[in-house]
Amino acid sequence: MVLNLSLPLNSPNSLGVNLANYIVEVVIESKPAARDPEGETIANDLMRKNGYEMVKEVRTARLLRMNLEAGSEEDAKRIADKLCNELRLVNPVSHVYSISIKK
Repeated sequence: MVLNLSLPLNSPNSLGVNLANYIVEVVIESKPAARDPEGETIANDLMRKNGYEMVKEVRTARLLRMNLEAGSEEDAKRIADKLCNELRLVNPVSHVYSISIKK
């Protein structure tokens, strides 16, 4: 399967404007109501047993860091969102995700 992730014809690049490089970070985690066995293990077995009682909860997540070209920060976020959904990197039933641009 080939995905068309190119910018629309009215994008800044098609008008002769240079694209900029953006570092886009996508954090994917389980929904808050879902159990996180890996996070629970870290909190219970590793943190609390080693004297870190101040740690009340640990949640694990996946971080995707992408370097991509886009006409604007909004375009970069849109492309990352499209990637997450079309490539099924995120399951909307069980995951929440956030997209941020790093300078």
